[in-house]
Amino acid sequence: MPTPIFQILLAFILGLIIVSYAIPIIVRIAKEKHLFDEPNSRRVNKVPVPNLGGVALFMGISIGSMVAFQKNSFPDYRYLLICTTIMLFIGVQDDLLIISARKKLLAQLVCAFVLVALGDIRFTNFHGIFGVYEINNLASYVFSTLAIVSIINAINLIDGIDGLASSICIVATVVLGVNFYLIGEVNFAILCSAIVGSLISFFSFNVFSKLNKIFMGDTGALILGLLVAALIVKFNELAISQQNNGLIHFAPIVTLAVIAIPLFDMTRLFLMRIIRKSSPFSPDMNHIHHKFLKLGYSHKVITGIIASFNLLLIATVYMLRPLNNHYLAFYIITMVALFMVLPQLILWFRKSRSSKSHRLPAMKIRFHSKTSLAVAHNTHPEIEPAVTE
Repeated sequence: MPTPIFQILLAFILGLIIVSYAIPIIVRIAKEKHLFDEPNSRRVNKVPVPNLGGVALFMGISIGSMVAFQKNSFPDYRYLLICTTIMLFIGVQDDLLIISARKKLLAQLVCAFVLVALGDIRFTNFHGIFGVYEINNLASYVFSTLAIVSIINAINLIDGIDGLASSICIVATVVLGVNFYLIGEVNFAILCSAIVGSLISFFSFNVFSKLNKIFMGDTGALILGLLVAALIVKFNELAISQQNNGLIHFAPIVTLAVIAIPLFDMTRLFLMRIIRKSSPFSPDMNHIHHKFLKLGYSHKVITGIIASFNLLLIATVYMLRPLNNHYLAFYIITMVALFMVLPQLILWFRKSRSSKSHRLPAMKIRFHSKTSLAVAHNTHPEIEPAVTE
């Protein structure tokens, strides 16, 4: 019987290899059939780029994990596979034909229903947040559905520049996968490992490749959003049985830190759009990565900044683990809120430096003009001319 470590490594390697093999084929087909993400006023890409990377991710994650699982050992996976398949079809349709936000939302609600009602992948406990522990079935179904749909949309909306969504999901699944392994949930650790391997391979093509550059498209973002949402819900539920090591109380905090950046960015944008009396799903260029782009940073630099802050946030939450959950939640909210205004702070700093640099030459010009005037009246400008009656 294979060991858990072997299964986890197998899922990682298979995901890595399958995506590495699939993407060049998908890119070649996309170029021959002219299946591109065309540049427009809302796109940051300047040239047409194939956007079916999500198909490769679906293959790497599903095949890599299924091969690594032991036979009939993961009943929850059938519901995940049903939902990721639905997201695959909806995503491909949107990437190639463009569908309405309402249709995508309907598909997300169907998937949430499958996970919550059929798969029983739902929140049943608030882990003491605001003094609330167990919740009734109605609250469980409603809150779980809203949480799953929100996380799916958060990941989908943060996918705006090269490497950003994939790096956030790599961090999320590494953190969740390690925690699943530590509490003995090997199957979920295997699934996380397959996701990480697939995403690392995709990331290399998306960020560094010129010949086979590809986007994950809505297909990849929807699939990743669904999987990350399901993993977050399941981790919080499985943590309830881990009362001896305090994980029952810490699980909501670590999962909030994992998903905080895309979730808060989505919430901020939705509120701004509602205030402007427009649809929450109406597209614009006000995401956190768009604000960094306006400052002139490259995709790689922006992805590095956001991913580094995400890692720092998670690391500090772990270091502050002994604190009360309410303090930790306040810390996460405060830090992410400050990060959201970071581009504006950088802009103000640049403007202040620019204004100072403009004032300095002006002062020099005035000084030289006074000196010239003094020379014109006296060969020794440091000596004041005599005053006559």
